[in-house]
Amino acid sequence: MQTESTRLRLRELILDGHYPPGSRLGEVEVAETLGVSRTPVREAFRALAADGLLAAAGRGLRVVRLDGEELSQVYRVRAALEALTAELAAERQRAGRLAPAELADLAALAERTHRATADGELTLAVRLNRGFHRRIAELAANQVALHALDRLWDQIQVSTLRSLRPPARTALVDAQHRELLDAITAGDPAAAAAAARRHVLDTRAADGTAADDKE
Repeated sequence: MQTESTRLRLRELILDGHYPPGSRLGEVEVAETLGVSRTPVREAFRALAADGLLAAAGRGLRVVRLDGEELSQVYRVRAALEALTAELAAERQRAGRLAPAELADLAALAERTHRATADGELTLAVRLNRGFHRRIAELAANQVALHALDRLWDQIQVSTLRSLRPPARTALVDAQHRELLDAITAGDPAAAAAAARRHVLDTRAADGTAADDKE
């Protein structure tokens, strides 16, 4: 139990930027920060390395930092997987297997994401945006895709956190979310898949520009 709670707490610190991309992690320092012994920290390191959030750095570990081509490859896989989950969610809607309340919750997430982004609450917006996309993956009812997306999302979130800033395309992001939501609600798998893929690839292009401007 302590090992799992330590893993979750360390993961949250990494995703929130407490440990920036590329920073080295030591068992003693992390154990002191979390108020635990080194044993659960060691196990958490192993688990997070397996999940792709930590990478080997000599004899130690560092927080993953994907740049350039690596990040582009991750986004392309994410685009393919989110196209699949959107398609599956729309198929389930067409078959009458999604409850109206589930779609209402998804619409509410889209609205909350837009409000947080427009108000400049960027950390909250990142979490809500991820929640919106993850909810679609949950509605797809494909655990393999959901697990893979969680791992990709972690790597992307950590690697792009340093370029976080108010997006210049707030209205476009909201419009793309609405388009995706409408396609799923209409039970149109092809349109949902196309909307999801386009949105992810547009996001990659925007993240790449932001990172370039930051450097």
